Amino acid sequence: MLLNILQFVQHHIKLAVQAGDTVIDATAGNGHDTVFLAQCVTNSGKVLAFDIQSSALLNTRNKLNELGLSEQVSLIQAGHEHIQNFCHTGVSAIMFNLGYLPGADKNCTTQVTTTLAALEAGLNILLKDGLISVVLYPGHEQGLIEAQTIEKWTAQLPQQQYEVLQYRFTNRIHHAPYALLLHKRI
Repeated sequence: MLLNILQFVQHHIKLAVQAGDTVIDATAGNGHDTVFLAQCVTNSGKVLAFDIQSSALLNTRNKLNELGLSEQVSLIQAGHEHIQNFCHTGVSAIMFNLGYLPGADKNCTTQVTTTLAALEAGLNILLKDGLISVVLYPGHEQGLIEAQTIEKWTAQLPQQQYEVLQYRFTNRIHHAPYALLLHKRI
């Protein structure tokens, strides 16, 4: 009945994205969100996928090639705080899946300072009615700091310009992941 966190995020991103749009995967990781976004925009759209780890970009490239989706995707080895250097405006959706790369070094995690810079840049390039999704993982030390800080930051966004929704299961143990959706109203 209820969608898990990633299903919930994807459902809402699908509502914000159309074929031909430009979108961003701010944390390419193993390529799951990049593939999803590439399918949403089809071959007439554009996906910019960012990651600082070459292994993450390689994993993503392999998935895209297997599915014939690499044509509409640009893989960028840079931190997500640099998204505005690669895209200046006109983005309908941005996905963040924070934390560390599954199966890799758990000490290499997203950092709250760069994530906040990326979120602020993302708001600047997001179209009206665009959507930013942020999946947070408070189950590890850096993830908890990041989640608490980002929640405080989103709570201060002006409600006339942005709507922020939190989706989480409150009866899960061990600091379960949860999502924030940021909708740009104007």
